[in-house]
Amino acid sequence: MDHRRDVAREIARRYCRLEPHSIEVLADLLIPMKFLRGEIVLREGEECTCMYYVERGMVRQYYYKNGKDVTEHFSFEGRIVMCIESLLKHVPSQIIIEALETTHLYALPRKKLLEVIDTCPELGILYRKITEHALISSQHHADSQRFENAQERYERLLREKPEIILRAPMIYVASFLQMTPETLSRVRAQHKKSTNEIISRLRAE
Repeated sequence: MDHRRDVAREIARRYCRLEPHSIEVLADLLIPMKFLRGEIVLREGEECTCMYYVERGMVRQYYYKNGKDVTEHFSFEGRIVMCIESLLKHVPSQIIIEALETTHLYALPRKKLLEVIDTCPELGILYRKITEHALISSQHHADSQRFENAQERYERLLREKPEIILRAPMIYVASFLQMTPETLSRVRAQHKKSTNEIISRLRAE
């Protein structure tokens, strides 16, 4: 329970302030899970019933289009991952969640969270903040794909989420940025110095 309390505090720190009682209620809802690299957290066709807090490791969300694997999102330490349409509409997910590393997650079941909101209204605010963050993040990514060229998309990723470039396979990074691996290789070559500087800093941390 103590570690779940620490995770609950970290979730609150990232999304909205919670009083000690709300931290205790949230901690009691969290379910620890572990996935090895390559294991599937959520399969296509399953309903997403939880939000998952990534305590350690990295996951990606992807789908198949015309028989090809398309990466939609990456989540790593301190992030929450979910398939939001499936979660909110109770429909089968078209998105798959896969562990890219040995990954420790804490599942927060939506149904149980909603059940305690009447007696713990702060968790209703937390739920709204998490879903708002997910929607805004999705919008930012969609806007990047629509309005930025390949170089600008890579520069944004390098600036905002360099951990992905360091830790994720380049074939998935290329897919996420809507580039071919060859285009990504060319763009990375143009930013070799800044990429190496950021990666060296991350490795030193």
